[in-house]
Amino acid sequence: MPPSIAVIIPCLDEETAIEHVVRGMRAALPEAVIYVYDNGSTDHTAEKAAEAGAVVRTEPLRGKGNVVRRMFADVEADVYVLVDGDGTYDAAAAPRLVQRLLDEQLDLVNGARVSSLAGAYRAGHRSGNALLTWMVARIFGDRFRDLLSGYRVMSRRFVKSFPAVATGFEIETELTVHALELRMPVGEVETRYDERPAGSVSKLRTWSDGLRIVRTIVRLVKEERPLQFDHSRLARTAGIRAHGPGAALPHGHPLHGSHDPGEPFADLRLRARHRHARPARDEAAALLARARPRPCRPRGLEHHPAPRRFGVDVDGGEAGRDPAQRQ
Repeated sequence: MPPSIAVIIPCLDEETAIEHVVRGMRAALPEAVIYVYDNGSTDHTAEKAAEAGAVVRTEPLRGKGNVVRRMFADVEADVYVLVDGDGTYDAAAAPRLVQRLLDEQLDLVNGARVSSLAGAYRAGHRSGNALLTWMVARIFGDRFRDLLSGYRVMSRRFVKSFPAVATGFEIETELTVHALELRMPVGEVETRYDERPAGSVSKLRTWSDGLRIVRTIVRLVKEERPLQFDHSRLARTAGIRAHGPGAALPHGHPLHGSHDPGEPFADLRLRARHRHARPARDEAAALLARARPRPCRPRGLEHHPAPRRFGVDVDGGEAGRDPAQRQ
């Protein structure tokens, strides 16, 4: 029995492109069921998708992450093809991605975007994607070249085990890190990336969404690699490193106040004073408990005589003297 395939398309205000996307996926994967999840569009996106033959559903909670979470929960299939509804991805490449997933028994195949068109990327998006991809590669593993691709083919095991937390465009980062941290079998296939059709506008906000993605990477490092968040990194995050060790922090800084720069974990204690820093206080207590020196005596030596050093007993007597002669 051939595996069932579902094409899942999240979209918002894409009436100029969604019909082309649905028809292209229908031609490339005639056996697939195509789902379009409308994220509260104010135009005729839902009507256009239905006319093209898609199963149209709605998710009123705005944000791409919210839509993806809903699609993963609702749709049942063996293979999932996730693609944006903006018409920039090559539908003809879908069979290659699906076949790669099935032939090699992978859990995720990423469609790495390749384009020589000047208008395919907005200003700063190509370099920003390269920087974020490099950050994730350094921390979690260098197995992908396009972190923020919206074109992915996934197995049922991947989709149903994915703990979606993101609400916006940081969902692609979560998908990538999920695969890397679980060491899932993954692959990547180059796909053509085109310009948006006339009338289609990108919903990605360069700076605010870029910052959200960076914050997501930091959160994932803290959750997946907690040992990397030692007290020195917390100090740098809090801004102590920027002002120098022992320097007074500017007024208004959350850690403003006097402290002993030589005291271990002083930065964590300062973080714990902040009214929003309960997790830091708990972490500080745990670190201090581990750092507190404890008396240690080798097992089996409890009844052994005290050792001698340089001819004198540790208890103060002279070595070699008769115990009866000692005062």
